[in-house]
Parts: sequence; C-alpha cells; structure tokens
Amino acid sequence: MCSITNCFQFLYNNQVKIMSSTNGQVIRCKAAVAWEAGKPLVIEEVEVAPPQKMEVRVKILFTSLCHTDVYFWEAKGQNPVFPRILGHEAGGVVESVGEGVTDLQPGDHVLPVFTGECKECAHCKSEESNMCDLLRINTDRGVMLHDQKSRFSINGKPIFHFVGTSTFSEYTVVHVGCLAKINPLAPLDKVCVLSCGISTGLGATLNVAQPKKGSSVAVFGLGAVGLAAAEGARIAGASRIIGVDLNANRFELAKKFGVTEFVNPKDYKKPVQEVIAELTNGGVDRSVECTGHIDAMISAFECVHDGWGVAVLVGVPHKDAVFKTSPMNLLNERTLKGTFFGNYKPRSDIPSVVEKYMNKELELEKFITHEVPFSEINKAFELMLKGEGLRCIIHMDA
Repeated sequence: MCSITNCFQFLYNNQVKIMSSTNGQVIRCKAAVAWEAGKPLVIEEVEVAPPQKMEVRVKILFTSLCHTDVYFWEAKGQNPVFPRILGHEAGGVVESVGEGVTDLQPGDHVLPVFTGECKECAHCKSEESNMCDLLRINTDRGVMLHDQKSRFSINGKPIFHFVGTSTFSEYTVVHVGCLAKINPLAPLDKVCVLSCGISTGLGATLNVAQPKKGSSVAVFGLGAVGLAAAEGARIAGASRIIGVDLNANRFELAKKFGVTEFVNPKDYKKPVQEVIAELTNGGVDRSVECTGHIDAMISAFECVHDGWGVAVLVGVPHKDAVFKTSPMNLLNERTLKGTFFGNYKPRSDIPSVVEKYMNKELELEKFITHEVPFSEINKAFELMLKGEGLRCIIHMDA
C-alpha cells in the first residue's frame, strides 16, 4: 500500500503524461458562452488555441460565480463585449505553457486571478502596491496581450475573453502573471473562491485596516466580500465586529463569520455613523466598506474614532459619485484608505492565503452555499440574481 506522497506522485506523473499529448495542439472542449447581454449562457464546443508567449493553458476543474460576472453579463452601464466566455474565480491544473514561461509546468495547480503581477513594473517591485502596470484588470479587453487575438473560437469565429481568465470553459488560456501556483494538496473546489471576492474582503481587513487584537471593527455590507472582511477581523482577534446592512436576513448568517452585533440603518432616524459612535464610545477603531454605495462609504469613514480610526473602502462606486465629508474629519486624525484585491499580489501572496486555509486558520466552507454541475451553470446565475447564498461552486466535469 503506497503512502499518500507516493500516491500523489503517481497521479501527478499520469496527469502530466496525459497533458503532454495535447501540448501545442488545439483543444476542443465545452464552454459556457454568453452570446448577448442578459441571455442564458449556452454550452458550446469551442476550440482553445495553444498558449503563446508568456501564456499558460489551464484545465479548469472548479469555478464559482462572482457578482462581477453577473454585472458584465447584464452589461448595464458598461461596454458590451460579446460573444464572451465569462468567469474569473476558479481552480485548475496547468495543461501546457508557452514561450518564456519558466515558473510553471504541466501538472501545477493554479488559481487564475483577474489582476496580475508581472514582477517587473514599479508597482510589482513596490512593497506597498499590488496594482501591476501590465496586468491590472481591464474589463473591456477581450483578447490576449501578446498578439491582441483571442485564444477561443467556434468555427473560426473569435469568442472574446473576460478579465484575462474566462474560467467558464473546460480549458482556458491565461497570462502567466495572472496565475497563482498553489499547494497541490489544497482542494480546488474550496480554494477556488480565493481568486476574487473572498481574498478582496479578507485582505482589506488583514492587510489594509489591520485591526489590533481586542479592537472594534464595523463592516458595511454583509455579502460575500463583507463577510470575508468580517472573517479577517475575526482572525485578527477583534473583540467587537459590527455588521451594517439594510437586509436583516443577513444578520443571522453573519454570526458564523465573527459578527457580534448588527445595525440596520433603516431602524434609526439618525445617520448610522452617529449610531455606531454612540455604541462604541466615540467610534470604531476600524471600518471596512463593501457595498459601493457612496452614502455607506461616507458613513464608514465618519464612524471611525478620531485620533486613530482607519476606514477602508472596498466597494466600487458609480463613476459619477462624489465623496463629501468635512476636512476636520481628516484633521482630527481619521484615516481613509482604498484597496484593490485586498492589497494581495496574486503570484506572491495568494499561495500563503491558501495555506491559511490548509492550516485551518481560514474557514472557506461557510462561504460555499451551493454547488451545480457545469451543465446547469445558468442555475448559479439564477441563485445570484435572487440573492440566495454566497458562493456557488460549478463542477466542470459534471
């Protein structure tokens, strides 16, 4: 009877052997194609071209649905790019690599990420930034950087990419800088949710707000990102975690993520920042805003304590929104910060977040509320539109 290590090595060797037969070849596989805005995705057979310079072709095993996918599928208020293969939270295995790729090889387990890390630009070299000049998210670009062409097609017609990942396909092609190589023993059906929303909320608290043990934290918005921010506060040892949301149905679920108190702004006639200040003897030590609504952003900033309070903005507001507050709030030593992907560098930092899960420091199972086979991917969209659950895992082989 082989040891776990030997069994894993056997499976790994066979996996690599199988993948070597498709190296350099066009792969025909199933993908869920969004042909037009708001219409159900259609499972189609697509051709996936081999990876080109600095690209990697990945076999996607599990993907999950994020609200960003739904937003761009609906195409309300942004440039419609169709036909397109959506999807950006996923886990998979490297099938083949293109020219110049040296730190990944067939068989490696990876998480595709909507933003990247080229490791060469000023942002990537900075210890303070994760906003790569080359691979920062671009929602309008539907092609690969190398040659401005798509790697997907149906009968010769190009099918566009989405944020460089397009994980609603059994195989996809991704720039090497947008792939985090992770522990091969990590269950991909769990850690795939770290590709976007969960890491964003978690990092907003742990990396940017940085609450001290025993401190108080207010989290505005108790969706998946907000609950991940609360989870970060729990991990950091905050003693009071105040959840703020207009939907009272979210309060009970939030207790699983460490939330100790709940405030519904609709229950009060005064601004919610005043309510929180009264509850906390002058304001919370930290706040994290995860709604994208400008009023919530202002409240999140104004509810932190003067002298040391820090507010972190995570949600993306309407492009015409304006943030208004008295300059005295800043002069009284409150700090306002913003964050992108929780300040995580995808290639350098996400592997360590996976290890937090492996070491049982981070609980991911409670974020996963539904699972569906790939053939029923539209059901995941229905659940999201109804506001049911947090994350739905899509099994690509089912």
